[in-house]
Amino acid sequence: MTLPKGPDSLCFDKDEFMKDDFDVDKFVADCRKRVQLEEMREDLEQYYRLLKTAMVELINKDYADFVNLSTNLVGMDKALNQLSVPLGQLREEVLSLRSSVNAVIEAIDTQLSKQDDIQKKKICVLRLIQVVRSVEKIEKILHQNTKDTPSLETSSPLLAGQILERIATEFNQLQFHAVQSKGMPLLDNVRPRIAGITAMLQQSLEGLLIQGLQTSNIDIVRHCLRTYATIDKTRDAEALVGQVLVKPYMDEVIVEQFVKSNPNGLKMMYSKLLEFVPHHCRLLREVTGGAISSEKADIVPGYDFLVNSVWPEIIRGVEERVPSLFNPGNPDAFYERYTVSMDFVRKFERQCGSQASVKRLRAHPCYQSFHNKWNLPVYFQLRFKEIAGSLENAISDGLEAAPAGSSYHLQVTEVLWSCVCRCWADQVYLPPLAHRFWKLTLQLISRYATFLTEEVPTRASAYMDNALQPLHQLVTDSKNVVKDSIIQEWLRVTLTDCTHRYFETISDVLSSVRKMEESLKRLKQARKTTTTSTVGVNAGPSDDCKIRLQLALDVEYLGEQIQKMGLQPSDITMFSSLLELVQEARDLASGEQTGS
Repeated sequence: MTLPKGPDSLCFDKDEFMKDDFDVDKFVADCRKRVQLEEMREDLEQYYRLLKTAMVELINKDYADFVNLSTNLVGMDKALNQLSVPLGQLREEVLSLRSSVNAVIEAIDTQLSKQDDIQKKKICVLRLIQVVRSVEKIEKILHQNTKDTPSLETSSPLLAGQILERIATEFNQLQFHAVQSKGMPLLDNVRPRIAGITAMLQQSLEGLLIQGLQTSNIDIVRHCLRTYATIDKTRDAEALVGQVLVKPYMDEVIVEQFVKSNPNGLKMMYSKLLEFVPHHCRLLREVTGGAISSEKADIVPGYDFLVNSVWPEIIRGVEERVPSLFNPGNPDAFYERYTVSMDFVRKFERQCGSQASVKRLRAHPCYQSFHNKWNLPVYFQLRFKEIAGSLENAISDGLEAAPAGSSYHLQVTEVLWSCVCRCWADQVYLPPLAHRFWKLTLQLISRYATFLTEEVPTRASAYMDNALQPLHQLVTDSKNVVKDSIIQEWLRVTLTDCTHRYFETISDVLSSVRKMEESLKRLKQARKTTTTSTVGVNAGPSDDCKIRLQLALDVEYLGEQIQKMGLQPSDITMFSSLLELVQEARDLASGEQTGS
């Protein structure tokens, strides 16, 4: 049924009324999102009138049919009754035919299932026949070879390379069919013969490969490796090479006593290990394509003896026979051992025949195990204590002047720079710890900045007590031995000399502070000419202000200690000048605080 099309201005779609899930409430809610209720009511009335008109036109168009409807239906009951009997007969015939067809289909399915079962059994029988044929063929080859070669009449003869390849090809097919026939009773009867063939083939291959390596016979080695690849036993060949060829050499070279007794023992040991590949693996690399001179036609693919035979034995020997290599107790020795070992790893990687071989080496479990043995976090902790401790010691000494000739004014600044440089020094820094040393560098700078931005000093520095301690001790020790007048004279002379030197030191410090302050002022003035924004936030007393206040407190404390020793500050030459000097500095600091 098709509804008449309404004007495009309607707020709804006429097809909404014909949907099976039409809901009045939802329809009204959707329309209200677009128009007001009044407009929706007008659109509905307009479409209602359109529907009414369309219905009238439809009735007028088929009016004759509507009028004659009752007349046309006369006799329809009889016609329907006449059709019911033939339709019933037809239904019975269709049901009967359907039953017959279903029976035929079931019979065909049964036959097909039997045929499929027979086919499967036939395949199993053919596989078992192939297994038996392969076993008999291999045994025949073995029997003929033993018969034709009297010198090989042993329980496990070393077969010729060509015969081994023939046996391996047949053995490969035997293995395939045996796996496919798993669970068959007949296979259990043949299994002892298969086991005997497997043992003989394995033993013959091992003996022939060892013989080829010992005699440097490239043809025998090539035949053996190709045979191992044919029977999918490449890993067995690599393991055999590792045990027979690599391990004895490693046991001879990797000796902890030699490493400890010789200053360059570790380097010499690694050099001997690197010599193994060019001297003892040349034949294997030539056969498997690891050497540059290898011809592609004669290459036996699928082997990587450097990765799977040489490397595991090296790492196993180092980890088991030189365990002290990984001890991080002495950071300097640990650094030396680690760098030498990593250099050895890089040189070993360069001996690999291709980039793919290097990737296999780096993915090998022994490669990861060797790197994980180096306890780098412990090494860093020792370096951290060493470097950070030196800075903390310098900070605990306070604002001491740097030694003569230094590029810095403060001792702590020079120590900071030394610590930062040490983080990245050749004998300290390790690339795997780059992130840790970078963090330590930032921590050192942060600690230095925190130290310089400490609160305004309120008491004398600790070094004042340390400097005056010998004088107090002199008074105590000489009290009952020397006259007080003599002690007072000693103190006066000593304090006069110390005060004179102290005056020179403070003068130099204040002069340096003043010069630095003037330089900063010029720098700030230059910046003001290039920027329009200013910061009006009070940043607190400057470092120069704190230095002046600290010096004033130190001098005032010195005056108090002079009085405790029984003298007057006026008795000490230069003390009044010293006091005026720091008082002037205090006034400058107070003015700076007020201005800020």
